[in-house]
Amino acid sequence: PTKPIVGGNWKCNPESTDAISGLIDNLNACDTSKCEVYVCPTFLNITMLLGKLTNATNICAQNCNFKGCGAYTGEVSAEQLLDLGVKWVLLGHSERRELFGENDDLLATKLKYCLDKGMNVVFAIGEKKEERESGQTMEVCIRQLSAVKSLLDPRRVVIAYEPVWAIGTGLVATPEQAQQAHADIRAWIKDSVSARAAK
Repeated sequence: PTKPIVGGNWKCNPESTDAISGLIDNLNACDTSKCEVYVCPTFLNITMLLGKLTNATNICAQNCNFKGCGAYTGEVSAEQLLDLGVKWVLLGHSERRELFGENDDLLATKLKYCLDKGMNVVFAIGEKKEERESGQTMEVCIRQLSAVKSLLDPRRVVIAYEPVWAIGTGLVATPEQAQQAHADIRAWIKDSVSARAAK
């Protein structure tokens, strides 16, 4: 059976590097024997974690470009991340989609680039509040997955379902809601990609 995965995205936090040692201590205190743990620090904080996580926690960058190194102001490349020893990157997060205009086509390009360069990817999908309320959860998730279905290698891509409507809104997705979405997503992947990819 597949190990459960626990991920923590620091987003644009913490405000001060003074908090990093305490966060590292918290991560190292976790029992990771029965799950895989991913932590997504800011680019500025990645090097502060390198070599300090003692329990197989994976460092996962929050973003990556699709062009490589060069004249791309404000970006980071897969080559740079791999050079640091960072093998995972988060793509498709709702904030990247909503605030930075990363659409399904662009994310497919980014996912292919990262995989071609040898990175592994946590690929986020999920619906907004109005989409859930109108019964469009799977329609949205299928649209987001359809653009990348040929790239869904289960050894290298983890699908992270995030109910966007429950992020920073005060609303909470129940375990039952999340498990139903997971089951529906797995069923679609089994039918549209492969049974192996759906595990």
